[in-house]
Amino acid sequence: MGLPVVAIVGRPNVGKSTIFNRLVGERISIVEDKPGVTRDRIYSKAEWLDRWFHIIDTGGLEFGEQDQILTQMRVQAELAIDEADVVILICDVRTGVTDADMDVARMLNRTGKPIVLAVNKVDNPEMRNEVYEFYQLGVGDPFPISGSHGLGLGDMLDAVISYFPQPEEVPEEDETIRISIIGRPNVGKSSLTNALLGEERVIVSDVAGTTRDAIDTPFERDGQEYVLIDTAGMRKKGKVYESIEKYSVMRALKAIEESDVVLMVINGEEGIIEHDKKIAGYAHEAGKGVIIIVNKWDAVEKDDKTMNRFTELIRTEFKYLSYAPILYVSAKTKQRVHTILPKVNEVAEAHTMRVNTSVLNDLITDATIITPPPSDKGKRLRINYATQAAVKPPTFIMFVNDPELMHFSYERYLENKIREAFVFEGTPIRILTRQKT
Repeated sequence: MGLPVVAIVGRPNVGKSTIFNRLVGERISIVEDKPGVTRDRIYSKAEWLDRWFHIIDTGGLEFGEQDQILTQMRVQAELAIDEADVVILICDVRTGVTDADMDVARMLNRTGKPIVLAVNKVDNPEMRNEVYEFYQLGVGDPFPISGSHGLGLGDMLDAVISYFPQPEEVPEEDETIRISIIGRPNVGKSSLTNALLGEERVIVSDVAGTTRDAIDTPFERDGQEYVLIDTAGMRKKGKVYESIEKYSVMRALKAIEESDVVLMVINGEEGIIEHDKKIAGYAHEAGKGVIIIVNKWDAVEKDDKTMNRFTELIRTEFKYLSYAPILYVSAKTKQRVHTILPKVNEVAEAHTMRVNTSVLNDLITDATIITPPPSDKGKRLRINYATQAAVKPPTFIMFVNDPELMHFSYERYLENKIREAFVFEGTPIRILTRQKT
C-alpha cells in the first residue's frame, strides 16, 4: 500500500547527505564537511525506474560515544533503520574500512534488513580497486559511487529497488474505505478513534504524543467496510524533543498515503495554529479526500454565531481546502460523532467519481462561452478537448493550443465550474494542461 522506505546510514562525514540530495534531486540536507551536521532524519521522496520510494537521510552512527548529540543521532538512525525496507550503508573509500564501519555493519546485520553497500568518493577509475577491502564488512558486494559527481548511483539504485516488494494490485471489487486521522498532538485523535469504533481500542491520555505508532483497525458499519488508521500527532519540527515522536511523523505521512479519506482534526478549544495548516497540506498535496473535524466543541463557550465565525476562520486559514466539509464534534461526549462516517462515504464516492467525456466537454464549452479563455500577445487559449484521466483524486486533462496560455486563475474558474456541475465535495480536483497534437 505505502511506498517502500530506504534509509541512508553510515558513520559521520562519509557523504550521506550529498547522496541523499542527489537522489531526491534537490538540496534538502545541509552538506558541510564537518562530522555530525545532519543531526536528525530528513525525509523526502525519490524515484528510480518508475518506482517511487521514501528516503531518509540520517545522522552519522558512532558507537561508544557519550556525547548527548551523538547519542541522539544514533537513536534517530536506529529508528530510521527500523522503519526502512532497505538500508543503504555508505562508507568512504579514502579512509578505508574503519572500526566504526565494522560496528555499523554488525548492527545492520543483526536487523535482518536488506543492505546495499555503497563506497563513496570513488571519483576516478583508478580508485575502484580500493573498493574490494570493503567486502570484509560482510554485508554484500560494494558498489563504487561518487556522490559529488553522481557516478555509480544507477547500479546502486538497481540493487535497492530489487529488494522492494512488488506493488500490490488492489482488486476492483474491494470497496473498503481507508480513513486516516491526522493532526498535531493532543487534539483528540485517539479519543475520536475510540468514539468511531465504539470501544477503547487506542490508549487515550492528556499527555501530548501518547500515540507512538499508526494502528490499522478494520471495522464494518451498515454494510460498509472501513480501515481506520490512528496516527501519532505531528508536532512542529522545532518543538519535537522526543526522538520517537519524530519517528512517528513518517508513520503519519505513510498513513495519509495509504488512505482514501483523511480526517484533519483541529482542537476547537485552542483554535487554529500555523502548524495545523501545514499538517492539512500533507493530505491536500497527496490528493486525498479531506474532512475537517473540529473536536472538543463541547468545551467551547458558544453563542449563536460561534460556529459561523469558526467556519469563516477555517475557510480563511485553509483556503486550499475550500472543498473540505467541516464537522463540529466532541469525541468525549460523542456529540455529532455519528455524522462522520456518512460524510466519509460521500467524500469517498466523490474521490472516485468519473464524469462522462461528452458531458464534460459540453460543460467546458459552456464555461468558455460564459467566460472566454485568456489571451496573451494576441494569442488566445483554445481548449480543444477535455477528458477525465484518473480518480483518487479526479484528474482532468485539457488539450489546448498552447499550455502556457492556461493561467492559474482560469484553471481555477474551470475547476469551480466542474464542482458546480458535479458533487465533488471533500476531494481535490487536478487539472492538467496538454498540448494538442
